[in-house]
Amino acid sequence: MAAACCCCSPRLNEDNARFILLAFFITGYMIIGAAIFSEFEYDKEQEDRGEYDTALELFRQRYPDINISDLNQLLEAHAEASSRGLLTSKRPRWDFPGAFYFVGTVVSTIGFGMTTPQTDEGKIFLLFYGLFGCASTILFFNLFLERIITCLAFCMKKCHERDLRRKGLLNQQPSNSRSSEGDSDSLEAWKPSVYWVMLYLGIAAIAIACSAAAMYSPVEKWTYLESIYFCFIAFSTIGFGDYVASQNVKYQNQPFYRFGNFIFILIGACCIYSLFNVISIIIKQFLTWIIRKTIKYCCRCCKKKQQPKGRPRRNAITPGHLKRRLQMQSRANHADNSRSPPADVPAPEPDRLSYDSDSDSRRMSGEMISMRDFLASNKVSLAIMQKQLSETANHARAAPPPRHSHYNGGGLAGGVGALAILNSKLAGEANKQ
Repeated sequence: MAAACCCCSPRLNEDNARFILLAFFITGYMIIGAAIFSEFEYDKEQEDRGEYDTALELFRQRYPDINISDLNQLLEAHAEASSRGLLTSKRPRWDFPGAFYFVGTVVSTIGFGMTTPQTDEGKIFLLFYGLFGCASTILFFNLFLERIITCLAFCMKKCHERDLRRKGLLNQQPSNSRSSEGDSDSLEAWKPSVYWVMLYLGIAAIAIACSAAAMYSPVEKWTYLESIYFCFIAFSTIGFGDYVASQNVKYQNQPFYRFGNFIFILIGACCIYSLFNVISIIIKQFLTWIIRKTIKYCCRCCKKKQQPKGRPRRNAITPGHLKRRLQMQSRANHADNSRSPPADVPAPEPDRLSYDSDSDSRRMSGEMISMRDFLASNKVSLAIMQKQLSETANHARAAPPPRHSHYNGGGLAGGVGALAILNSKLAGEANKQ
C-alpha cells in the first residue's frame, strides 16, 4: 500500500515512509538520551575534573622546584599509556593468549580498545583480517539465531498442541482422515508469537548475564552492578573498555576462569544479538501501525475538505427547487384556468418528468437525490460488492497460498540476514494482528 493519503500526491512507498519515520525516531531517541545522560553525568564530570585540578595543584605546592613542562610531559605519557591499557592490565598484551583475546574482540565487533595495534604492519593486516572475520562472525550469529528460533518454535508448538488436546480442540485419535488433515494443517500453519519469543530470549539473556556477573564479581573485585554493566556492554558488542575481564596476570583456577569468560561472552553475544533482531521486528510493526493510522486520519481529513460547505438543506424526497417549480406551475394553472388542453393530448406528469430530467444533474452537482434514486444506486453498489467478494473467494479457493511462503504484509516481509530468518519464522504473528 502507499504510505500516503489517497487524496494527496506524490505517493510514498510504505518502506520509504517507514525508513523516514525510523530516521526521525532514532534522531529523537538520541536527543532524549543525550539530554538524560547530560543531566546524570555532567555534574560528576565537573566534580572529577575539580578533584584532579586540586590534586595537581597540591602536588605543585608540595614540590615547588619541579619543572612544569617536565611534569606535563610525564602526565601526557601517563595518559597515553593508560589509553593503551598498559596501566590497567598487569599481563602481557601481545603474547599468544593476549593476541587471541584481541582477535576475539575484533571479529565479535566488541572492540574494548584496551589493546590496539601500534605498528603499520599490524594496522594494515587488521583491515583485511577484520573484514572477513566480522563477516564470518555475523554469519555465525545468523545461524545461531535460526537455530534458537527453531528450537523455541518447536517447544512452543508442542506446548500449543498439548494445550489444544487438553481443551479437546485437537482429536487424540481422529476417526476420519479429513479431520486429521484439518488438525495437521492447523498445526502446520501455526507460527510462534513474536512477543513470546522476545520474552523467552529476554529471560535467557538475563539469566546468562546474572550467572556471568556472579562469576566476574568475586574474581575481578567488581561490584555486582559493575559486573552486570560489563556483561551488557560486552554481550551487546558496545565495548567501551572501561571494564575488561581477564586482564590480570594470574587468577585462581585460571584456565577454567578464562574458558568460562570466553563461553559467557560468546553465548551472551548470540542471545543479545537474537533479542535485538526480535525487538527490531516489533519496532517495525509499531512504525507500520503509525503509518497506517496516519494514512487513515489524512484520508478522513481530505474527505471532509472535499465536501462543499454552506450548502442549503434539501428535502430527501422533493428538492427545494422542484417544490418551488411545482408551486409556480400550480399558480399559473389556477390563474389561467379558462384554457384547457385538447382532449387527445395527455396531461404531463410533473413529478415523474422533473425527477427523470434532473436526476443526473443533481448527481453531478452533489445535491441530495430522491429516495428512489438513492435505493437504486445502493442496489447497484451492493451487487458490485457481492460480485467482487465472490470472485475473491473463488480465487482464494482455486489457488491457495503455498504453505511455506513468506508473509508479505504487516511490515515483516523482506529483509536480509537476521531479518529474513525472523520473517520466515515469525510471520504468523503478523497474520494475527
